[in-house]
Order: sequence, then C-alpha cells, then structure tokens
Amino acid sequence: MTEMKLKKKLKCALFGLVLLASGSVGAQDVGFSQFYANPLYLNPAFAGTAVAPRISLTYRGQWPGLVSAFTTVSASYDQYVPDLHGGLGVIVMTDRVGDHGALSTNSLGAMYAFNFRVSRTVNISAGLQVSVMNTNLRWDENLRFPEQIHPEYGFIFQNTVQPPDKTSKWSVDFSAGAVAYGSKWYAGVAAAHLTQPNVAFYSESPLPMKFTVHAGGLINVSEEERRQSSLGFGSPIISPNIVYQMQGGMHYFNYGVYLDWMPFLVGVWFRNGIENADAFIFQVGVQQDYFKVGYSYDVTVSKLANSTAGAHEVSLGVMLPVPEQKKKVRAIRCPSF
Repeated sequence: MTEMKLKKKLKCALFGLVLLASGSVGAQDVGFSQFYANPLYLNPAFAGTAVAPRISLTYRGQWPGLVSAFTTVSASYDQYVPDLHGGLGVIVMTDRVGDHGALSTNSLGAMYAFNFRVSRTVNISAGLQVSVMNTNLRWDENLRFPEQIHPEYGFIFQNTVQPPDKTSKWSVDFSAGAVAYGSKWYAGVAAAHLTQPNVAFYSESPLPMKFTVHAGGLINVSEEERRQSSLGFGSPIISPNIVYQMQGGMHYFNYGVYLDWMPFLVGVWFRNGIENADAFIFQVGVQQDYFKVGYSYDVTVSKLANSTAGAHEVSLGVMLPVPEQKKKVRAIRCPSF
C-alpha cells in the first residue's frame, strides 16, 4: 500500500471517529504521554496529594502530519483542604478531532479525594469526580465520509449523508479512583465514565468505561536524598513506572523510566497494545522552585509511522507555596512529567 493510499484511509477512519454515527464505532479517551504532568486526568484520587496548591496545563497535538489531527488542551487546579481531610480539584479540557476540528468535546470536572493514613508509612487517597461534557459536531462542507472515497483517486464522490437532528449533546459523567503511596513508591487504580454516557449523534453509542492501573517507585542513586551539589543539582533519582489502560476492548501498556536530577528530568516510555507496538515516548523537563516545563514526543513505530508525524505534548506546572499549618500532611512523591 502506497503512502498516499494510507493517508486516504486514515482520513476516512478519522472521520468515522468524528461522526460516531453508528453504534459499532466506540469513542476513545485522549491518551496523554506525560501522565504525571496531568495527574487529575490520570486519576481523580491525585487531588490534593501534592498538598500545595497546584496548577497543571497540558497541550497535545497528535498526528500533526494529517489534516484530521487531534488537538487537546487540559487545565487543572487542586489543593489539600485540612478541614475536609482531603483534596479538592477541578479540570477543564477541550478536544478537537477531524478535518478542521469538525468534532469538539468540552468537559468540566470537579473532584474530591479523601486522604487517610493506614500506617506510619502508607497513605491512601480515594477520589470521586463528576463531570459535565458537551460534544459538538460542526456540520459543513469540510466533512468527508467513507462513501465519497474512490480506491484510487480519493475523495471524488458527492456527499449524500444527511446531518443528524442535533449537532450538540450534553451529558453528565462520573469517575472514581484510589492511590496508595509511601515515601518511595505509589500505586493506583481508576475507572472513568462509570455511567457510560451516550456520545453518538445518530444512534446509541455509550462511551466505554476506561480502567487505569498505574504504579512506580523512586530509587536514589546516592545515599543522601536530594543532596545539593556545588552546581545546584539534586541527588539523582531513577523512577521506573508502568501504566495500563483499557477502554472499549483496546488495551494499552506503557512502560517507562525517568532520571530526575534536579532541576532536570528526562524519561523514555514504550507503549504497545496486545498485538502491536505503538510508540516510543521521549520526555524532557525542567523544574525550578515552583515552576516546571516539560516536552514529550511520541515516535510512532506502527504501520502509521510514515504518515502521522507522531505527537507533540507540552506541559506547564505551577506549585504554589504550602501554608505553614499544612506541612505535617504527607505529600505523594511521584514523577513531575
């Protein structure tokens, strides 16, 4: 199959996702590569686990080599509230899919995570999130359908598909999760879309539940933790991680390792499904005082490698000062990106 034919088939497949017209097409959530730069999206139980007020911003551009690219922006805020014995958080996200952003999904979520200590060394945070989502289909001349494709010449046939009765849908969604952590390890589970809201415009197509399992640890290379050298570097820390996600019959295994050497962090991940390899993910970040900036690039290794141009992701984090009375609360130690 030539590259041109592959691109044509990709555009067709992407629009099939945009339309969501038949129940046989199941929607999939956005997959961020900097998991811990966007912790509330990974697991609502992370709300308040940094103790300090935290702001997280993430931009992801997936498959920029295609007209039908995926563009996602996420912003979140969370902090620990002593009187509630846990954390509060809010996350806003907008996702654009298809030719010229034909399908857009906007969501606003709020969460509460109850934090408690089960032993001298182990804490657990259990979170619940409620979200409001709006899915909007912009019906215009830019939309393309499979029936318009000629196997050799591409989109040459006229569109005969009628627009749906409604091109904007609202829904309420729920998610839950839990995280257990000690001084040098962390592990969690999460379940999103517990109510499986209908996201189709023509027929019933419930948004499949997404299950996430994640775990990691911190290994100090030197004997002293966060020892400051004469050059201002911290003690180097190696952090192995694994993130497994399943949604709608699709399985994703992510294996990664970070080298955190303050103020720099570098990481590499590998993502694959049950049968096929998907991508290598390379990350780099800088963190200083209350700010951090990260960048990652997904190098596609599947059959789509020559057409998609991978994925770019940029993150910005701000950690505000912790009030004096909150410093006795144990914060989770996990990667920044």
